[in-house]
Amino acid sequence: MRRVMFISLLLGAALAATPVLAEMAAPQPAPAGPPAYGEQINIEQAKKAAAAAVEEAKKINTFMAVAVVSPSGDLVYFEKMDNTQYASVNIAVHKARTAARFRRPTSSFEERVGQGGVGLTLLTLDDIIASPGGNPIIVGGKLIGAIGLSGGTGAQDNQASLAGVNALK
Repeated sequence: MRRVMFISLLLGAALAATPVLAEMAAPQPAPAGPPAYGEQINIEQAKKAAAAAVEEAKKINTFMAVAVVSPSGDLVYFEKMDNTQYASVNIAVHKARTAARFRRPTSSFEERVGQGGVGLTLLTLDDIIASPGGNPIIVGGKLIGAIGLSGGTGAQDNQASLAGVNALK
């Protein structure tokens, strides 16, 4: 009698858990993937993003170079604040170009390279820069360009870059 009772309890528990287990085993939707390409950023939008980035750079007391590129990574607009170090000119363009062509923030490369191991293989890819400050510009769910900044710390470059991105939202 005890065995019958035990087996009944076991079967009952199994039946009660079946919906939970089925839900847990259900496949999760795949990530949406990178944003689709939209129309190329125009000069007015590029200037607006750059102006917001420069304003943020002034707030945090840094001198920066600002580059805005199309989805293909071609330069649309560039601005360099007075007293910005010369090396920042090419770095800003490089960050913007990488963010556009790979459709992701350059900080994502810094994170992967920083983990070491397989992440270091990113450094073998053309046009990678593993430094924060390059961010895609997405309007209406579509990538229209990217902005890259250089001149401060990585965190400062990224902060000012995001101000530029947010100016177009």
